[in-house]
Amino acid sequence: MREFIVEADGGSRGNPGPAGYGSVVVDAATGETLAEAAEYLGITTNNVAEYRGLVAGLRAAHELDPTARIHVRMDSKLVVEQMSGRWKIKHPGMKPLAAEAAQVFPASQVTYEWIPREQNKHADRLANEAMDAGKRGEQWSAAASTAELDARAARAARAAAPEPTGPPGDAAAGAARARAAMAGGRDTAATGVGGAAATAAAGTAASTAVGTAASAEASSSPSSSPTPGSSRRGAAEPTAESVGGGAAKADADVRAARAVASPGWGAADMGAPATFVLLRHGETPLTPQKRFSGSGGSDPSLSDVGREQAERVAAALARRGTIQDIVVSPLTRTRETAAAVAARLGLEVTVEDGLRETDFGAWEGLTFGEVRERFPDDLTKWLADPEAEPTGGGESFAATATRIAATRDKLVAAYAGRTVLLVTHVTPIKTFVRLALGAPPESLFRMELSAASLSAVAYYADGNASVRLLNDTSHLR
Repeated sequence: MREFIVEADGGSRGNPGPAGYGSVVVDAATGETLAEAAEYLGITTNNVAEYRGLVAGLRAAHELDPTARIHVRMDSKLVVEQMSGRWKIKHPGMKPLAAEAAQVFPASQVTYEWIPREQNKHADRLANEAMDAGKRGEQWSAAASTAELDARAARAARAAAPEPTGPPGDAAAGAARARAAMAGGRDTAATGVGGAAATAAAGTAASTAVGTAASAEASSSPSSSPTPGSSRRGAAEPTAESVGGGAAKADADVRAARAVASPGWGAADMGAPATFVLLRHGETPLTPQKRFSGSGGSDPSLSDVGREQAERVAAALARRGTIQDIVVSPLTRTRETAAAVAARLGLEVTVEDGLRETDFGAWEGLTFGEVRERFPDDLTKWLADPEAEPTGGGESFAATATRIAATRDKLVAAYAGRTVLLVTHVTPIKTFVRLALGAPPESLFRMELSAASLSAVAYYADGNASVRLLNDTSHLR
């Protein structure tokens, strides 16, 4: 029985944003690329693109030999764990895609393996080629695939090279070639891929840079933490954890965020990144009551506690002296917080409407429990689907993500190489972090941000991002 290796990847530049997938079918015995597939998908999410890539790869393998054994290798732990049956598929949009993938081959013929992204460069390149083609208003074509051109050159080189030790057809020699291909030497297509515009713009963080920030839940159940953006469910999917720190450590942490965090992540001459130090505003009267407080509500001012927090974080940032610019949400609580910092640092404040909080519609000013009592069906939909809007025409988290991604791109271009303080709100900050980590939408509900807490994201010229989370405000009390 023949054995094929299917490698698949998908990406979304914005998550959701312009998306595409790439798939490769490799002969396990020889390491030869047998088939490639890629497609521009329009606007969708990373996870949808990854599943679509898996389905395309399985179908390509099925066309070659429906009786073959298939070993799927992907850098999406979500897809691998769900298709292996170890994780439940909770998102309604993923279930039909997973079912479609499961129907291509009998389950007994397919195995799944998670691999690091650097070992999935062939499929990653195809996905990026598909997204690039979509940007040009075209669809990906195998004839124009740089991966295929590289593959042809590599096959010609292998034909002229001595065979590995062993008689003709030796299984060990074939396995050695296959392992070399899977390790990244295959078809020379790996060269130069890691730094390309990758998946979701600024949404592909190096795993070593954020390993501690993408492993465990960080907040409580919705009944005990009703603030929008606190933990609401415990799905066994990649999560983000807030780690200790605070404004007193801002300088060291920003420097850490600016450092290239992972070998092979990008060229050493990439230049200084655009570093965003993300500051949540100080407390308002609604904050300790855990009430929904977005951009469509009463626009509260800082409380006395909030003003004290703003002064203390301003003093801490002034001591470090690393902030070069200040950009702020237009809402009162963020402008008051930014004013305290600007007075200490002697900087002007620029207002950016894209940094405003999510509009929670009719839920503004209510606690989580009050929303659950008054609008139970709407709340259930909102908890299950990032496209769902709060009652009364509020803003969905998917719409917020689109807005924040556009704002991020605008600010990265405007402040390349500079360290900028962004004074904003819970949902925008979590969205910046989620997009940088390439985490699923539900990760918003597994992060907790205290009032006046700091986080940092550094954006490099190749589209990669490094995240540093700080969430200890004990020094502000």
